[in-house]
Amino acid sequence: MKLFVWDYHGILEKGNEAAAFYVSNLVLEKFGYKERLSQKDAINLYGRKWYEYFEHVLPAESHKRHLELQKAGFDFTASNPEIVASFVKPNPHAKEVLRKIAEKHAQIIISNTDPRSLDIYLKMVDIQKYFPNGASFAAQAHTRDSKRNKISILKDYLAGKTFEDIIIIGDSPSDMELKEIAGGKTYLYCHPGMKHRDCEADQKIHDLRDLLAEI
Repeated sequence: MKLFVWDYHGILEKGNEAAAFYVSNLVLEKFGYKERLSQKDAINLYGRKWYEYFEHVLPAESHKRHLELQKAGFDFTASNPEIVASFVKPNPHAKEVLRKIAEKHAQIIISNTDPRSLDIYLKMVDIQKYFPNGASFAAQAHTRDSKRNKISILKDYLAGKTFEDIIIIGDSPSDMELKEIAGGKTYLYCHPGMKHRDCEADQKIHDLRDLLAEI
């Protein structure tokens, strides 16, 4: 049996960059700031920690303030999932690929988000059944000094387990770095028409169905 290790944002969903843009600007308005993120900012910052969005638009504010704005964003997401869901949709072929993998192999998801948001996001795109308790992990890596990150989570998960192979799917350098502690094979994904981020990967793909070769 193989283990497939998934990231969430930008992999199993599409549209979250628009949701992050919308919610971030709502938070800025709520806190009385006149500054706003542009759509170009949202695209360029996508994949970064949420507080870094606020660092970008409010560089003179303190890190503490950026974290307060980030928390407000997570709170809004948890309280208004229907608004965020209007932006976030399943990525093409995601359900098909997850279903076919689940028939033969194990899979987990590790996302750089908070636990409340991860549960909501999985339900938004109707893939929660593929990642039950013990198979979905929120890294909460949205502070500079967070010790709970993808590497520590994957190390803990793999302790005492043996797999035929490990397949890592993500869209960022930090996802690809998981190979250093887990071995296996990395797939760097990005949406069609977009450019892959600059990092090493065993395979670079634009279509999740390419993963079916690993089944």
